[in-house]
Amino acid sequence: MSDLRIAVLGVGMMGAFHADALSSRIRGSRVSVVSDFFADKAAEVAGRVGGRVETDPIAAINADDVDAVLIASPGQAHDEQVNACLDRGVPVLCEKPLTTAVASARAIVDREAALGTPLIQVGFMRRFDPEYVALKKLITDGGLGNPLLVHCTHRNPDVPPHFNSEFMIRDSVVHEVDVARFLLDEEIVSVQVIRGVATSAAPAGTSDPMIVVFETASGRIVTDEIYVRTGVAYEVRTEVVGERGSATIGLDQNLVVKTTDGRWGGSITPGFVERFGIAYDIELQRWVDAARTGTIDGPGAWDGYAAVAVCEAGVEAVLTGQKVAVDLGAPL
Repeated sequence: MSDLRIAVLGVGMMGAFHADALSSRIRGSRVSVVSDFFADKAAEVAGRVGGRVETDPIAAINADDVDAVLIASPGQAHDEQVNACLDRGVPVLCEKPLTTAVASARAIVDREAALGTPLIQVGFMRRFDPEYVALKKLITDGGLGNPLLVHCTHRNPDVPPHFNSEFMIRDSVVHEVDVARFLLDEEIVSVQVIRGVATSAAPAGTSDPMIVVFETASGRIVTDEIYVRTGVAYEVRTEVVGERGSATIGLDQNLVVKTTDGRWGGSITPGFVERFGIAYDIELQRWVDAARTGTIDGPGAWDGYAAVAVCEAGVEAVLTGQKVAVDLGAPL
């Protein structure tokens, strides 16, 4: 088969990373079209990966030299762009969020279902990370017994000033939303946010860190510490506590004990690319392989919709201080 010709929409840090991967590390793909609001950035990436520039993202989706689309544009553009992919009937890998509103995300779910073919994959890359895959298998195989609790830690060294409390839920906690659903195979039905003393590095009015508590349909509890201005490194850990044991991932296996003074030594990954680079490549390879047959291989439109709905409840919980219910409506 000839290479899958891909249009990459949005070439900020994430889109440029994907474009480079698709043109160098992923088999059976090439970036044929690059589109971005900033023409100079689009030209830079297109020149590097051997594609052409198309200023209009909808025109890029409909171009004759495009077989599939990767969306890494700002979230507010996703609704129109994903729907354009459905209009044309081409597979699309959309970075989170699926859309920025619950109603539009559900509308996309229903529209894709009516087409009868899964075309939308959402970029929850942790599902492809070898550690998360192993943890999921351990749970599914019954190695921990019935899983009772999930504890998550999500820390960044620093973020831009616009990362306020609500943005932290939508852009960072969204990953733990999908992790919980992936590991436990059930929906989240409520969200509560505990806002404590903020770091002095946080802008006025922003609660950083926060503790987010999810409850699932069966009554399991998931906690997530979100702290995005630690000044240290990028730390993502997940522990599952079951009836017959517990398991933790994300411990940075390069840590060692220095027996001479009894202190821990080693290093922590500096950023998300170093921590999840392998996961991104596996995600892209599987998506490309599936897209060449006209479908997807990963979290789909419903997963994207559920994440939007839970995060919107989380934002309400931040603003009100209340425990907020999540209503996903009728399942497909």
